[in-house]
Amino acid sequence: MSQERAVADAVIVGGGAAGLSLAHALTAPGSSRPLSVTLVETPRRSLRPAERTWCFWQEGAGDFDECVAASWRRLRVRGRDGSVTDGELGPLRYQMLRSATFEAWVRARLAARPRVRLVEATAETVRDVAGGAEARCVTEDGERLTLRGRHVFDSRPTGTLPPARSTLLQHFRGWFVRTSAPAFDEDVVELMDFRVPQPDHGLAFGYVLPLGPHEALVEYTQFSRAPLTRRAYDAALEHYTRRVLRLGPLDVRSVESGVIPMTDARFPRRTGPAVYRIGAVGGATRPATGYTFSAVQRQVRAVAAALRDGGRMTLPPPHGRRALAMDAVMLRALDTGRVNGPDFFTRLFARTPTERVLRFLDGRTRLWEDVLIGFSTPVGPMLRTAAELPFLPRRPFPTREETTG
Repeated sequence: MSQERAVADAVIVGGGAAGLSLAHALTAPGSSRPLSVTLVETPRRSLRPAERTWCFWQEGAGDFDECVAASWRRLRVRGRDGSVTDGELGPLRYQMLRSATFEAWVRARLAARPRVRLVEATAETVRDVAGGAEARCVTEDGERLTLRGRHVFDSRPTGTLPPARSTLLQHFRGWFVRTSAPAFDEDVVELMDFRVPQPDHGLAFGYVLPLGPHEALVEYTQFSRAPLTRRAYDAALEHYTRRVLRLGPLDVRSVESGVIPMTDARFPRRTGPAVYRIGAVGGATRPATGYTFSAVQRQVRAVAAALRDGGRMTLPPPHGRRALAMDAVMLRALDTGRVNGPDFFTRLFARTPTERVLRFLDGRTRLWEDVLIGFSTPVGPMLRTAAELPFLPRRPFPTREETTG
């Protein structure tokens, strides 16, 4: 039997970073126009993402400061030859959230808000209906629910990527480690350490987020067309921790891994008059880097403002056109091998103030700053790539079986 629910201002499908952030923004205390929200999360563990970390940068206080696991004021990039570029972040701070902490914190606050309904069910279909939209769901016990709202925001992954001219995968595996002896500088993130063996296609680097003198998240990351096996990741991490970082005896406390598409595909943000896609499936992932969290926060704040005003609902693009155009050039240049990945990023950070790079990645740089950033990259290959992009067809990204043969 299908049960009808009262019409909410918003039905949000998915309880990851995007869904929880939107529910939090729509129902924050002190609003002049309280909104009703239904948040539906699947109880099926196979459909929920594994625990993971999100990193972002911000200036001053933020909405989720109580959840921040660690914060840093400096970033470091190491070239293949061991050269070091240290960057001060000025008023910015590079921060890390752990998903389990963030999700528990937001859910606890949502549960205490009177106009929020939390539903454990798996959404099977989302569609427009008269006066809004609905999500048809099934609970773990097989009960069928129809959740209706004036708007539905869907954050579920689609399983396939839209056609693109260039797509690389950012895939990684990380160890949360504890060392016997002090080994980490608590003030500095090793953002990209290229002192690791490089793949035939793409690039690879180490990434170190120190959590104390003895503790850190140490990751091995590749930008390439296909993920590795677990054994290959662990071998790469073993090499990086033992032979490159020389950490000595260590204990691996927990593990995280993931695959993030880096693509110039066009992600539709609206699939019907009252149905919207948010988060990574709505294009929030920055093509050049894989960062998503900050763009999600910009989107949900805009949605909350639009719904509270009672005017026409619009979902703004998560990234500006100029930034996306520059990202498309960079992706194509890396994918074709016209530029050497480690040298590209080492040169970018060596020639550009780190704070400016981060503001560029948030879409907050001016045109003249973007021009300067462009001149800090290999100009000839980048111009050649920019000239050919308008003539390249957009093609589907191969499935994993196709990329691995």
